[in-house]
Amino acid sequence: MLKKNLCDTSRELSDGRISSQELTKKCLENIARHDNELGAMLWLNEKNSLNQACASDKRRKNGQSLGPLDGVPIAIKDMILSTDFPSTAASKILEGYVSPYDASVVSRLRAAGAVIIGKTNQDEFAMGSSNESSAYKLCRNPWNLQHTPGGSSGGSAAALSAGMCFGSLGTDTGGSIRQPAAYTGLVGMKPSYGRVSRFGIIAFASSLDQVGPFARSVRDCALLLKLIAGFDDKDSTSVNIPVPDYVGCLNLDVMGKKIGVPREYFGDGISPAVKLSIEHTIAKLKDGGAEIVPILLPHTKYAVATYYIIATAEASSNLSRYDGVRYGPRRGDAKDLLSLYESTRGELFGTEVKRRIMLGTYVLSAGYYDAYYLKAQKVRRLFADDFAQAFKHVDVIISPTTPSTAFRIGEKIDDPLAMYLNDIYTISANLAGICAISVPSGLDDQGLPIGVQLMGKAFDEQTLFNVAAAIERDSHFDSSRAIMS
Repeated sequence: MLKKNLCDTSRELSDGRISSQELTKKCLENIARHDNELGAMLWLNEKNSLNQACASDKRRKNGQSLGPLDGVPIAIKDMILSTDFPSTAASKILEGYVSPYDASVVSRLRAAGAVIIGKTNQDEFAMGSSNESSAYKLCRNPWNLQHTPGGSSGGSAAALSAGMCFGSLGTDTGGSIRQPAAYTGLVGMKPSYGRVSRFGIIAFASSLDQVGPFARSVRDCALLLKLIAGFDDKDSTSVNIPVPDYVGCLNLDVMGKKIGVPREYFGDGISPAVKLSIEHTIAKLKDGGAEIVPILLPHTKYAVATYYIIATAEASSNLSRYDGVRYGPRRGDAKDLLSLYESTRGELFGTEVKRRIMLGTYVLSAGYYDAYYLKAQKVRRLFADDFAQAFKHVDVIISPTTPSTAFRIGEKIDDPLAMYLNDIYTISANLAGICAISVPSGLDDQGLPIGVQLMGKAFDEQTLFNVAAAIERDSHFDSSRAIMS
């Protein structure tokens, strides 16, 4: 039951074959049974979740269902504010913080009747690619507990993959939805920048962050995105354009679609298993009538350097608000403001967060701003130009989501550069503000999932869903094969 798709579960709720209370209890039982080992969930409120489920059952009994998501248990990343759970960004510096308001995406889930089952584990302040920088506990991959689920939204991916919910939300600043989706055999969408409101999202890098869904199927992912997307006047970066009916418009026919294959994404560093799987996927698309078009994205080699200048600079600015005065606990002598700042930030920020704050402060400092930050912003413009030029000739760009399948826990923790390179295929979409999705394409010889990434024009998520659904149909991937259920 807990490995069923969201849409199938929604139909069972609608037909009265199961109740929301039964679903929610089973999810909570599964969390109690497995999460001590998995580490996917950070914050639970069982009474509140069951009350939400009870309210949903009453609505359905009275013929007042709020829609397909009414009564379905959904998990949300700890980066997303909510009034009924702590919101800590997996950091000790926000320990115990409970928001007085919901993020806009949470408000939309509540309006649709979803049961918020809990808050999920993540890398601290979304800074990481393995979920190993969480201040609270380690998160593992349900497919192999010795391997990482990816990051920074690893908990959202692991919880869904392990059957602790029927959908989840994460945030994606440089690949933090797509990479965990690839590592755990899920579909994960990073919407176009401005498609989903960022109001109530704890900021990491404001010009790159975007909220998106994890799901077991492309259809489920499309349904979730439809529910959370749309203009929000509380977010100055929200774009006021119509949101399509992604599910109703799903079309798996790829005949005539032009699929771009960037040479830069298939060079050194990609594992043989991943390369073979993506090549097989491309061949299947060609068999289905798609036209495969070689393309160039010439500035790809500068992506990691550009991203880690811009993202750390914005993080340095955004995280300056955490000083022990306004939020969370404090350390040091409260009579001495400087001591308070230094002790609180020194003791309560983790190693990776400190590293990125220092990098960001450096590139913004006098004498280095022009040489690093300003130059990175100019290069960022070139990424947008690369994609704009490519999309004159193709409908979708295909690539691996990650260079390899999920690596072992501890394998890269002492080598930050090696960790950062896990995002080499995903960060360009964030720099350009376009949409991108990861969909499973197969397994490697260790039985670990492989993800294929599709990138599309800004606000053309529908085309990505259509092509992703065709890949899903042809791959016959079974997301329920994870060892934990």
